[in-house]
Amino acid sequence: MTSVREWEDKRRLEILDLFMTHVYGRTPSEKITVSYTLLSCNPKALDGKATCKQVLFSFTNGEKEIEAILLLYIPNLVKGKAPVFVGYNFMGNASTTLDPTIYHSPGLRFVYGKDSPVWKRGAQKNRWCFDQILERGYAVATMCYHDIYPDQVGMRDYSVASLFSDYIPRSRKHDEWEAIGVWAWGASRIVDYLVQEDRIDMDRIAIVGHSRQGKAALWAGAQDMRFKVVISNESGCGGAALSKRVYGENIARITTDFPYWFCPGFSRYAGNEEELPFDQHELLALIVPRYLYVASAEGDWWSDPKGEYLSAYYTKDIYQLYGMNGLESAELPFVNQPILSDVGYHIREGKHDITDYDWECFMNFCDLHLK
Repeated sequence: MTSVREWEDKRRLEILDLFMTHVYGRTPSEKITVSYTLLSCNPKALDGKATCKQVLFSFTNGEKEIEAILLLYIPNLVKGKAPVFVGYNFMGNASTTLDPTIYHSPGLRFVYGKDSPVWKRGAQKNRWCFDQILERGYAVATMCYHDIYPDQVGMRDYSVASLFSDYIPRSRKHDEWEAIGVWAWGASRIVDYLVQEDRIDMDRIAIVGHSRQGKAALWAGAQDMRFKVVISNESGCGGAALSKRVYGENIARITTDFPYWFCPGFSRYAGNEEELPFDQHELLALIVPRYLYVASAEGDWWSDPKGEYLSAYYTKDIYQLYGMNGLESAELPFVNQPILSDVGYHIREGKHDITDYDWECFMNFCDLHLK
């Protein structure tokens, strides 16, 4: 690759098509109707730090409707437009905070029974340090990923994928989009909504995702140039980690345990990784010339920290086409010593999770590129 034009006009499009064909499936070009209803607005949420809005998204094809709820916090300290983190939560909006006014997410009912601990308010508030994020001047827009595609076998009929005209129940083409593709599509619909929020800066949007949602964040960022920063936290196999290392979780395991995450064609590479016509560093290269951050955890060998780091490192040639700086060394950095450049990376101590330390690193990176 010798020029930006060659990359943008040819090779980038070829790589995007490869991932649609072999990994995530083809995102439909068809538009479906999305309407928004403001459910609540609290101008003094979190002890006055934020304006909190809850917005009902109604997706419909005229015959069927699927609902999702966006939870949006906008920092009151910011005069003018604020940059925003967009990301999914795992256990519903009410799990991210102890605030009793936050609605439970509608998609939970498809996956969990009413007595499940997942319904406990604030069950995952440790993953969303709203106070610190808002104090740093960032807005946060989050939605439960189950609202878009309930994360369980046999849930395609209850996902937004079922609203498209070419949807055929119990029929899957080799390049049929599945859960990760649908979640990525949903993240872009959050951005569509944010256009009408006059306190959100549409030129300063970061998408962040942990684990399976890290995979979706990378795929959303690859397709939607409105995400100026793309952050993958411990996304592992099918995310940032190199598939051909066959370390930790591999294609055989992930397509067996979660066959509905990827297009059916991905499973043909189970135990056959060398036949892949690409590897995951090429997915990360699709983020260029925007800013990429990859995070790992020392105790999360299942996600292959070295493979995640090398994947980010191997994007350097494409970043250099734009006069930008990739990662300088192929050696995995020391624990808790983040790298902040046009490509960022850290490996922290601890297990598979998203922590206050991770968020601090993400915000430090975004301070460089979104402020």
